[in-house]
Amino acid sequence: MPLPESIQFATRRLCVVPAADRHIDDLLAVNGDEETTRFLPYPAWASREDGLAWLSRMNALAEAGATRQLVLTLSDSGRAIGTLLLFKHDEGSRRLEVGYVLGRPHWGLGYMREALAAACEHAFSELSCRRLEAEVNPDNIASCRLLERLGFRQEGRLRQRWTAKGRSYDTLFYGLLADDPRPGR
Repeated sequence: MPLPESIQFATRRLCVVPAADRHIDDLLAVNGDEETTRFLPYPAWASREDGLAWLSRMNALAEAGATRQLVLTLSDSGRAIGTLLLFKHDEGSRRLEVGYVLGRPHWGLGYMREALAAACEHAFSELSCRRLEAEVNPDNIASCRLLERLGFRQEGRLRQRWTAKGRSYDTLFYGLLADDPRPGR
């Protein structure tokens, strides 16, 4: 069974909803920032058209059933401040990979921890996942720390795993099992 078409959930300060055209202008501020996209495998968006092309790619991946692109919106204003990607869903193994990005003005305020913790709980309870995975550039120390604070374990280093933005780089591979200890659980 593929991932449900509409995955959404709320946290104390956020609504996490499927990506839509209405989010593109806010996400341009996120993905148009070179510092924010430094560790992402794609260049910073230069225009709204880049955002619409991204949304079209995400929608095409979603149609295959193994990917859902979600957007973090502030509960009080509805403003989009980041994204959360659920992808590489393997139904037989009950496994799912996560990826995420948060706009720089919101770094250090706990928003991504809040969203990712809720996404983990949703994946384990509502989506019946057994295992979550994430790959992170080792230079992205904040992301590595976030995953570790949420209970993910570093399971290995994949040498020169990706080539993007003109260079090859390693990734750290993280995993979290449904029955692993997690903060607040």
